Amino acid sequence: MKASAHIEALHTELRRRNPGEAEFHQAAAEVLDSLAPALERHPEYAESGILERLCEPERQLIFRVPWVDDAGTVRVNRGFRVEFNSALGPYKGGLRFHPSVNLGIVKFLGFEQIFKNALTGMAIGGGKGGADFDPKGRSDGEIMRFCQSFMTELYRHLGEHTDVPAGDIGVGAREIGYLFGQYRRITNRYDAGVLTGKPVGWGGSHARTEATGYGAVFFAQEMLATRGVGIDGRRAIVSGSGNVAVYAVEKVHALGGRVVACSDSSGYLVDEDGIDLELLKDIKEVRRLRISAYAEAKPSARFSARGTVFDVPCDIALPCATQNELGREDAVALVKNRVRAVAEGANMPCTPDAVQIFREAGVLFGPGKAANAGGVATSALEMQQNAARDSWTFEETEARLAAVMRDVHTRCRTTAETYGDDPDDYVLGANVAGFLRVAEAMTAQGVI
Repeated sequence: MKASAHIEALHTELRRRNPGEAEFHQAAAEVLDSLAPALERHPEYAESGILERLCEPERQLIFRVPWVDDAGTVRVNRGFRVEFNSALGPYKGGLRFHPSVNLGIVKFLGFEQIFKNALTGMAIGGGKGGADFDPKGRSDGEIMRFCQSFMTELYRHLGEHTDVPAGDIGVGAREIGYLFGQYRRITNRYDAGVLTGKPVGWGGSHARTEATGYGAVFFAQEMLATRGVGIDGRRAIVSGSGNVAVYAVEKVHALGGRVVACSDSSGYLVDEDGIDLELLKDIKEVRRLRISAYAEAKPSARFSARGTVFDVPCDIALPCATQNELGREDAVALVKNRVRAVAEGANMPCTPDAVQIFREAGVLFGPGKAANAGGVATSALEMQQNAARDSWTFEETEARLAAVMRDVHTRCRTTAETYGDDPDDYVLGANVAGFLRVAEAMTAQGVI
């Protein structure tokens, strides 16, 4: 069977076996549609069912999470952990606490994680998890009780050599602390390497908080360098105002660029003077307010509840909020305003239509599995430090992160040139490079 026919047959089977999981279908299609050149050169991967095995998680966990709120009412949420592929190492991927979480979303995130983790060159497999719990508006006590109940079920599936979760949307240092505390209590072991994203004082890594946002900017910098330009003096926009977005803003400013807009679910903010990072951190990380509070505090800024942040003219766009936030119309607006580079700080924030528009317009586009690999790369660095009972400085860790992102960029670009005809096709490069590394390991380990 020809490679294209093999892939089309797999598409059909995936839709049949995984009904209603739109995000997973989208993520799988984005990868599979890039792999025909790799299968044509390596027919043995098709013959041994590598794609079929890659698309089926090694283990899918769904469990009840009962907890008691401050009013004494019993609440019940649903928890998930999809352990997708461990050919390269223990499952590695974050936990997301958000009302939108369901099995399809966790599978899409876990599938992306396989290739993202492979691209880092580190010994980590792919997985993802979470719950349909919303930490917004909940007290610290409620969040602690939820995390303890969640870990009471999940702990038996974790281990530094088995599965190592981290944070994601809704899961920051506070939640990681509660989760680790319950794991330690149940197991009677101080396995620091079982969770990453910990505070620095008890086993965390410097630069982990900043890593995903920093990494996306480093990747954008590498893409722009292929055109002989840099970030210095460039105008940028960042969607979102969470952890990834805040530190993307910080790194753009550090490299001489100017971020003029960011957003949250209520609307977007424009500050032509450049986003005041300390004010943004105070509003979003300390006071936990809507982004409109920034405009109320700074006369040079304006807030809009209509339109999107992608309407704002820029040289560099960094979508850092959530999946499918940047659609066709947004891409058209960005191209019209002469955007030069788009690097995904979030997981799959650009729809397939948007990606096609960027590619046709010659816009440099860095897919999330490459551009936002800095977070998981630094998580792997945290695992190294935990295993050695060591701690590196911020500068040393950031330097290693920058080196990893340079390597990811080089790997994507070289692979795109080898298996396609355009070194700027980072989508093909990322998918094929990640696939080849995992496929080689799966082949060597037999049919398991």
